[in-house]
This record gives sequence, structure tokens and C-alpha cells, in this order.
Amino acid sequence: MKILIIDDQELVVLSLEKCLLDLGYEVISSNTISDGIKKYDLNEPDLVIADINMPFSDSDDLSANFDESQVAYNGLEIAKYIKITKGHTTPVMILSGNTDEDTIVQGFDLGVDDYMKKPLSLSEIGARVKRLIGAGEKISTNTKKNQIIQNNCIGVVIPCYDEELRLLSDEFRSFVNSNLGYHLCFVNDGSKDNTLQVLEKLREGNEDHISIYDCEKNGGKAEAVRLGMLHLAKQEQFNYIGFLDADLSTDFEDFHDLVNTISNSNFKIVSGSRMARMGADITKESARAIISKIINLIIRKTIGMDFNDTQCGAKIMSKDVIENTFQEKFLTKWLFDVEIFMRMKKIYGDEETKKLVCEQPLKRWIHADGSKLSFKDSLKIVFQIGQIAIHYR
Repeated sequence: MKILIIDDQELVVLSLEKCLLDLGYEVISSNTISDGIKKYDLNEPDLVIADINMPFSDSDDLSANFDESQVAYNGLEIAKYIKITKGHTTPVMILSGNTDEDTIVQGFDLGVDDYMKKPLSLSEIGARVKRLIGAGEKISTNTKKNQIIQNNCIGVVIPCYDEELRLLSDEFRSFVNSNLGYHLCFVNDGSKDNTLQVLEKLREGNEDHISIYDCEKNGGKAEAVRLGMLHLAKQEQFNYIGFLDADLSTDFEDFHDLVNTISNSNFKIVSGSRMARMGADITKESARAIISKIINLIIRKTIGMDFNDTQCGAKIMSKDVIENTFQEKFLTKWLFDVEIFMRMKKIYGDEETKKLVCEQPLKRWIHADGSKLSFKDSLKIVFQIGQIAIHYR
């Protein structure tokens, strides 16, 4: 039995393909409505699975045959084509993060046979496919429980410099195995240890969800993040792209909360904040805590925003911010977060930037060994803030 998948997000298609192939179905895939219709006519599949938010192909004018004003979401056009234009009874399953009742009703009015709201469980998709067209040629042996396709496809840049020991953790592999809407891009920043070899081992069996961007020379965290973000921004499939430290001082659960916030708001950047936990450090390291607060105060004055923790290494942002603010190299190796806000102010203006940026307290945050800045580094930061202030004035 043949199944046609129509979705423009590669992570979703690859996850569905693996699941359905493992169940014994033949799978055909397409990433546009126009191409999907051509493959439907050519292959005559037994089932069509289509995402509701789909583009038409730019290479032809097939979209002229459809009335987009009548159908709010392009993915429903495939149901309209199969059920109404062709008059076929081929089952159609629509996947969507949209929960609007009118859209759901519209889909069923067009003849949609099943409608699944994201996040999606691969196990449930397999069960629904079986209900629609019968069992495949074999019983799945690889699909695990709790494998989820999220509402959005998220790219995460993780800069790595001599992180061999930290990368041996199983947290990265476990996360991508369960969260199929995420792609981790590790940027090897000219490491002198075995970081690259560890990354290549980590990627084995997870090629769809883990990639490596290798920098031959160490250029500092700012450049590693910049190159990684621009690399992922070239891929159309990602709704949002962020970065996270390799030491996982901010864990994946907290990062996922940042993703939920930006996907349900009009913010263009959502940044983690460690300030809620700073009080715990004061009794143990009052001098360090005081210096941190002084630096934060100087940064707030420099960017002209009431932002408590610009330097938290966990941020998620829209692709247009990346395209607008990451093209040029940053002045400093560590304060690029401050520079992002300064560049945003030049593009969007002071008041609008304040509305587009959100700071969200982290539930958990740790100082990993070797991650704290020295007092000497703290002094350097003060001078670098001055350098930024003068440059972006």
C-alpha cells in the first residue's frame, strides 16, 4: 500500500517516512501542493497525509487553478483536489497545529477523513493509518513510544570548543529521539581535543536531527553561533532558530518553554534569564554576584532596555532577526547578545524592539565546571560594553 506525504518541513517528512516504512508501507513524499498533486496523479496512492500550511510551487502556475480565498490553509487544497475535482474516495489525513474550529469543519466539509493536531505522536499516526487503509506488511519494531512531532520545527545551534567530555552525555541523543521537531546543529569551533570525533559518533543514527558545522580555527563563541545560525536560517523548514550552551546549563525542558512562548506570541526573541536564581549565589560568592549585577546594570543602560540577563546562553528567535542581525561579524567574542539588541534597535527602533524582545526566567540553571568568568574577564567585559556603545551610537 502506498502513502503520499505532502509537507514542506523535512524533519516531519523524514520522521513520518521512517515510521511508515517500518510499518511496511510504501512512501512517496512531496514538499509543495503543486508537486504533491502531480505525484498523486502519477502514483495513485492509497492514502494522502498533508500538512495544512503548505506552499504552492514557484516553478509553475498550477496554483492558478485553486481559489485560495475560499480555503484559508493551502493544505486543504489537496483534499479539495482529490475529493471534489477528481471525485476520488482516497483517504486524506490532515496534520496541523491549527485548532480553529472553522478550519477543522471546513476540512471535513471537503471530505477529509482524519485530522490530527500537533504535537503528533508517531504511534498514534501509525494506528490511525492502519484504521484508514489497513495494516502494512509488517509490525513496527523501531517506532518507540513518546516520539513526538512538535507544532513547529526548531533549529538549535550548540557551539562547542573542547567539549569532548560534556558531549559524552546521552541527553542530546535522548532529546532528538523523542522530540522529532528539533534539529541540533553542533558548531565545532576549532576544538583541539576529540570534540569533532565525539560529535560524529553522536550523529550516527541521528543524521536527520543532528548536524555538524565544522570551523577549522577557533573564532570565539560569537562567531561560532553566528555561522551556525546563518547556516540553519538557509533551510526553509525551521519556524524558529535558537542557541544553547553545550554544557546544558540551561536544560532542554527550559529551552522548550522558551520555544512555546515565542510560538504563542508576537515576540521575535525570547531569552532565558538566570536572575531569579542569582540570589542563591550571593551568600556563597557575594563579590562575584555584585560584579554580575554591576555588569548587568551597565548593559541595561547601554541597550536602553530593562533587560536583566542579556548573557544567558539560551535564546530562541525568528528567522528574520537572524537574517537582519547576523550577517556581519560581531565586535566581541562574548557580548554578541548585546550587539543583537543594538542591531535590532537600528532596524526596528527603540520602542518597537522593546515590544519584540521577551525575557523569561529559567526554572533550572547551573554553573557547569569551567563556565564561570574570571574577575579579569569581568573587567574585560566592561571595556567591551564601552566599545559596543560607541560603535552602535
